[in-house]
Amino acid sequence: MKKDLIRRRPVEPHAAKAGCAADGEVESKDGGVQSVDRALLLIETLAEDDEGYRLTDLAVRTGLSPSTVHRLLTTLEKRRFVQFDRSESIWHIGAKSFSVGTTFLRRRSFSAQALPFLRKLRDQTRETANLAVVDDGSVIIVNRVESREIMRTVTKVGGRVPMVASGLGKAVLSTYSEDEVHAVIRRQGMPKLTAKSVVRAGELCKVLQTIREQGYSVDDEEAVMGLRCVSAVVYDDRSEPLAAISVSGTTARVTIDRLPLLGKIVRDVAQELTAALGGVVPEAARMA
Repeated sequence: MKKDLIRRRPVEPHAAKAGCAADGEVESKDGGVQSVDRALLLIETLAEDDEGYRLTDLAVRTGLSPSTVHRLLTTLEKRRFVQFDRSESIWHIGAKSFSVGTTFLRRRSFSAQALPFLRKLRDQTRETANLAVVDDGSVIIVNRVESREIMRTVTKVGGRVPMVASGLGKAVLSTYSEDEVHAVIRRQGMPKLTAKSVVRAGELCKVLQTIREQGYSVDDEEAVMGLRCVSAVVYDDRSEPLAAISVSGTTARVTIDRLPLLGKIVRDVAQELTAALGGVVPEAARMA
């Protein structure tokens, strides 16, 4: 079923004053081409829901007129970036969007190399194992091995979660300087996703210090109530954070008592994956 609540996104006025591109397209204030920006906005919006959207819903979601949405979708359909289900009059992400998106994973070729380590992590903990990378203040799940137990996966592969609200993100943040952490907070804020989310910079800094000391991070229902996540960093050959891995599961299975053991397992597998990728674990992290 489609969601009843449809959020309207703010968009630039149609008559932008920043100027015009050479081909007559209106430029946005940052010098970008307005129609390209709007087309990408439509692709991003379609990617938010596997069930797709009707044209009128897309217009409301994006704040664009139905005629503009239809014109852009028609062009994107010709290039196979979107597809139209004529039986239900619903638009979906197209095959071309997938093929272009997989280039991101090919460029980060360690995703395939990490798969045996994710399986090991899953088998040792009986929980879902995840691999994520950082992008613009968020973590993106790039690979996952699902638990054999009954599990509800909240963030799908390709999904984004704010760094400050996830175990994966906090693991990477623990390698940052205080100034770098504050820069992330200024850009992305500290969203309160649940009642247990960390929403104060001072509290976050204390949490990050604990992560540095123990070598792993914990998301204790901070992103989704009922779910816990234990994470550790994977390093590159310059001892810089390359990615993070984690195990996640329900609070009924990932109990408080299990956290130290799970933390050690995740940290050890992260260090094994670092070595397999030719990375170097920093001295301080090896001593954790």
